[in-house]
This record gives sequence, structure tokens and C-alpha cells, in this order.
Amino acid sequence: MSDKNKKSKLKETIKKKPLLSSVIVTLPLGLAGAFLACMPTFLRSGDPAAEKLLALPISILFVGFMLAAFVLYPLVLTGAELYLLFALAMNPGKEHARHRIFDIVTVPLGLMYSHLYLGLMDVKFASNWTEQLANSQQHTPIYTQSALTVWVIVLAGFAGYLTVSFLPLKKTPPLLLVLGMSAMYLGTMESILWGVQIYQDPFTSLPLLLLPLNCILITARTILTKIREWERIPHEMHKIHRIPFLQSCSRILDNAKVWPLAAFLLMWPLLGILIAILVLFGQAPDSVIRAWTETSGWNLSRRVAPQNVYYDEHYLCTVAAGGHRKIVKPLRLGMRHGHEVIVNRQLCVANAFEQVLEERTPRFHRALRNFYDKYGFPVARCIRSPYAADLIYYLMKPLEWFFLAVLYLTDVHPEDRIAVQYMGDRSKSALSPECRSGHLHGSGSECSCSDS
Repeated sequence: MSDKNKKSKLKETIKKKPLLSSVIVTLPLGLAGAFLACMPTFLRSGDPAAEKLLALPISILFVGFMLAAFVLYPLVLTGAELYLLFALAMNPGKEHARHRIFDIVTVPLGLMYSHLYLGLMDVKFASNWTEQLANSQQHTPIYTQSALTVWVIVLAGFAGYLTVSFLPLKKTPPLLLVLGMSAMYLGTMESILWGVQIYQDPFTSLPLLLLPLNCILITARTILTKIREWERIPHEMHKIHRIPFLQSCSRILDNAKVWPLAAFLLMWPLLGILIAILVLFGQAPDSVIRAWTETSGWNLSRRVAPQNVYYDEHYLCTVAAGGHRKIVKPLRLGMRHGHEVIVNRQLCVANAFEQVLEERTPRFHRALRNFYDKYGFPVARCIRSPYAADLIYYLMKPLEWFFLAVLYLTDVHPEDRIAVQYMGDRSKSALSPECRSGHLHGSGSECSCSDS
């Protein structure tokens, strides 16, 4: 078989199965990237033992698949949408119905990829700005009580796409096509708001901006395709003699070039109808706006969320921050290892006791610290619910009383020592004269000392 025949056969295969072709192209690219990423590590590892030689192809296959599926394929889909729009603009009459499969796949995959990427950024979609989060967690970019409004508009946009793209043009009234375009505009505008909301910087936000970009490309290509198709179909002007207004409307709708503008004007009453229907289901009339503004930490946010709590691996820090407030009784914020932590009296008493041990029995303290580092940190990682934290708090109560007894037997000012725990760089063994006259005594009020 000659090279020309091979090329023509390859082009024919790509035209017949474009989506499968895009997958087949992506996999070798992912494997090539995985090979380039894994080989330097393999060569630096030294002696190529048999186990390492066996692990290398497995690593390349796994990394290559992940790279192809979650990094390269979104870019390939976006490139395909760009190419299809450019080809349609340059070559009128080259619309291919089978290329619509890219649109059907791109939007759902874009939603899935966006959810996955934000999940990797530790975004909690069920947590509104009023909730206090931990460590690097981020609040939801969409207000949960207005999420129904957002999803209805998204589904309306998708329904508009199906109407415009799949209904036979000869049997579809122009007004229905314009209404479908209006719904597509709403969905596209929602995707643009999403892109504005989650944008942070060009590098980290690029995967999240692919969905809005693809929605714009799909809308532009679908509308342009329908206008081109309508202009190629011969049709007659229907005269409505008795109603001049309807005659004017019919004349406008028969001119496909004004469809984009007519769809934009029709978009606003369509949005009003959707909002009116959503009000019947309990949504606020301004949910379209509140969905983006009743959030914290994003570009359109208008709320300031409580500062995140740092969950230390010290399990008493986890108890103080993670238990029910009525039980663990948090007092204030403190500093541990350069991070803010929630402090309760039990935590301060335990830390003050450890401080006394460090000062008076350093060898025993080192042995106790090594034991705690070995067994305490794994326990802390298991405390992932308020009830588990409450249980640890109660189990530690006898030890807390023992620590307190030791402090009162060995320290001249035990409550002063307890009060200054987790106060940052300040000396933990002494207080200023002002604090000596007004220290905490376990009351929970702030000491006059502050972190340096």
C-alpha cells in the first residue's frame, strides 16, 4: 500500500471515529511523558536490579495512563474544539455531524475534571463560608443554598445545545432555535462566571479554565453551524396580512444573521422565567448572584470566613480543635510550631506538666517524648470526628488531674505557667507583673501578654 493510500485511509478513519482517534493519540503521548519522567529517577537509583527493571515498565504504564487521562486528554479535547471552530470559519459547508460527539463528551468530562482538580486543592464543596475549616482546606466556590439555581441554568444551557444542534432544521421553528440559543447563552455565561470565580494564577487555574473556554467554543460553533445551514435552505416568506407585528417578527426570524442578537435579547426573559420557577422550589430571587458572592476566598466572594484551624499531630491539639465545644471547652487561639491552634485547659495543663518534666528531669522527659512521638502521633491521625475527640478528652481527664496536682506541688505560680502555654516565643516559665495580677485561672479570658 502506497503512502498516499495510507494517509487517505488514516484521514478517513479519523473522520469516521474522531473521538476514538483522540483517545488513541493521547495514550502514546502520555506514555512518552511518563518515560521521560521515570527514566532519570531510574538511572539515578544506581544498580539496575531485576526488581527495578520489572517495576520500570509498570511505573511507566501507570504514570502514562494518569498523565494521558487527567492532564493531556482535556488539552486534546480543547484542541479539537478549537480546530473544529477554525475549520468551520475557514471552510463554509464543512460541518460534520459526527463531530458533535466531542461536545457531548467535553462538557460532562469538564465538570468531572473541575471537581477532581478542586478536590486536589482541598476544596470542601459542602462547606459554606460560615464553617471553620482546618489546615489548607478551602470553602466551596458556590454557595450551597444557591447551588440548585446554578445547576438548573447549566442544564438549561445543555438542553438548549441539544435543541439547536440535534433537531432537524427543516422541521424546527426559528423561534425555537433562537430560544435554544438563549439557553446556550445562559449556560455559557454561567461557565464564564465559574472561570472568573476560581481563577487564581495562570499555572494552577489553567485546567479549571478549560471548561469555560470549551463552552464558549461549542456555543460559537453550534450557532454558526445553524446559521450556515439555514442560509443554504430555500424557504418562503409567510405573510400575515392582518397582524403587522407578527409579520415583522417573521421577517426577522427568517433572517438567520440576526439570530445571535435576538437570542441575546430573549435570554433575559428566559432567565426571569427560570428564576420565577426556582422561587417556587425555595430558591431566593437573587440566588443567581448569591451563588457566587455568598462565598469566601474566591474572586467574586463578599464574605470573610473564620480563620482556618491548624490541626496539629499532637492529639490533644486535635481534641481541643475537633471536639464538641460544650465538652472540650476551647479557650483561645495559641501558637504551636508557627501555626495557630485552638487551646483548651486540658491542653495547657498537659503542656505545662511536660515543661516541668523538661526542666527538672530532662532524661525522663526525653524518654517520655520519644514514647509519645512513636505512639501518640498515630493515635492523633485516627481522631477524625468530634465524638472521637470527645472520647479522648474524657479518657485524659484522670491524667489531667494528675498533671495539675504535680504542678501545684512543684510550682510557685502553677496557674501562671498554665496561662502562658502556646503563647508563641514568650517565655513559658515567667509572666510579666501585669499578668501575675490578672492571669487566666482557667477562666478562658485573654491574658494581656501577646505573641512577639
